[in-house]
Amino acid sequence: MAKAYWVVQYREIRRPEALVEYAKIAGPAVQAGGGRFLVRGSPSVVYEAGVKERTVVVEFPSLEAAIATHDGPGYQEALRVLGDAVVRDMRLVEGLS
Repeated sequence: MAKAYWVVQYREIRRPEALVEYAKIAGPAVQAGGGRFLVRGSPSVVYEAGVKERTVVVEFPSLEAAIATHDGPGYQEALRVLGDAVVRDMRLVEGLS
């Protein structure tokens, strides 16, 4: 079974304090779902249409685990806390093997 990845690109952080509160809930929820943070921070260099804002990549054992974690009550609570404090996009992508 292929691993899966959350790829999150922040475009704007409007309220950093809300992001801190979100992280306190989201981190444990992600880890409880089998997620392992691979990247969490600002890019060193951006090219093309890249935005020099926070980037997060999380590895999961499967796409099913990634979806279940996102849709689960722990992560949904984190999203409620985050609200409109950021503008970002999130992709769930399956690995090649």
